[in-house]
Amino acid sequence: QVYLTESGGGMVQTGGSLRLSCTATGRTITPYSLSWFRQAPGKEREFVAALRWRGNEIHYAGSVKGRFDISGDSSKTTVYLQMNSLKPEDTAVYYCNGDGEIYGSLWSPGRYWGQGTQVTVSA
Repeated sequence: QVYLTESGGGMVQTGGSLRLSCTATGRTITPYSLSWFRQAPGKEREFVAALRWRGNEIHYAGSVKGRFDISGDSSKTTVYLQMNSLKPEDTAVYYCNGDGEIYGSLWSPGRYWGQGTQVTVSA
């Protein structure tokens, strides 16, 4: 079992920045990957960014590429999401996910989810 704990959400104005953190605990073997998804009110959960430790492979959704940066620490149990140039459409609950994988060009979530952290961007 893997437990994921997010932190760092909050409220910012358009153009501002936030940094989210996600720490994995519980399993002796660290997650193969850690990623971020988000869900806005009335919308489906969508992929944001992913880091797969093997090969230090990184993936971004097109809507955040160039504005968001995902990184991890050397313990491979914590991943960060630096979010810059935030827009109102980035407003959502952001979820950390563990053990996801890419299939073709789509990132598929793994079975481990955090509780989520709210990000609100005001106009």
